[in-house]
Amino acid sequence: MRMGAVLFYLVGVAVYCAMDAVMKLLVADHAAVLATFWRYLSGTLFTTLIWLWSGRPPITRAMLPVHLLRGVVIAGSALAFFWALSVLPLVEVVTIAFVAPLLVPPIAALLLKEPMRRDSLLAGGIGFLGVLVAAGFAPQALSGERLLGVAAVLGSAAAYAFSLVLMRLRSARDGASALGLLGTVFPGLVLLPFVLATVPAGALLPGHDTWLPVLVVGLFGAVALQFLALAYQRLEAQMLAPLEYSALFWASLYGWLFFAEPLRLRVVAGALLIAGACLWQMRRPNGPPGRGA
Repeated sequence: MRMGAVLFYLVGVAVYCAMDAVMKLLVADHAAVLATFWRYLSGTLFTTLIWLWSGRPPITRAMLPVHLLRGVVIAGSALAFFWALSVLPLVEVVTIAFVAPLLVPPIAALLLKEPMRRDSLLAGGIGFLGVLVAAGFAPQALSGERLLGVAAVLGSAAAYAFSLVLMRLRSARDGASALGLLGTVFPGLVLLPFVLATVPAGALLPGHDTWLPVLVVGLFGAVALQFLALAYQRLEAQMLAPLEYSALFWASLYGWLFFAEPLRLRVVAGALLIAGACLWQMRRPNGPPGRGA
């Protein structure tokens, strides 16, 4: 079960990074709020198909409050993240966003009463060190859009960590297909008033040359969410959190392929640190947790 959860999560992260790359193309030519709304509008189509294919598992009134809160959090996180993609390189955005896994264990401990594990915190710290080595991120003088971009990613990361814990809270009860459906419907509904208020009526729907990338981000987002939800059904949130660092490889690859962002040798060194942290974390038995650090 442990290795199955790990594989599900790794695939989900890879597909999510592919979605981010396509979204970077979209936000280059469209307002971030509109592109983000399209992402969830398209995603709703595919998550609905997955939900129907899964036998239409029931969606009850008791499920809605948590998923509405999750929808608000996801919408805010996604909007901030995708806007940052329009002003910062893909690898840098993903790198800064890696503070999210470091926030999962304390949030999970607070909301889910999952015991804090020293190995989870240590693995997260080693993984983040690997991210810094791989991306070579050195603080620079921040001003203007760059400062706002960094702030947006940090806010997005905090909200994303919260949404992961909320996913863990409901995943075992609601199932992956219902989780995926509500995780696209509610963010879209949250964003709709902002889109109506800021975008001319004639520009609400994608143009003929935009439908394909919009459908692609919806498909990728729906598939990735299914894999992550399946992983969270099988393993604790803080055990999966270090695997978020595998996104660095995919962000580097997609940045190089689509945006001419160079791949550097330091990525290899950082990847080794990240992989080592993940493997060390996952090899530990499911015994009693260590005392909180």
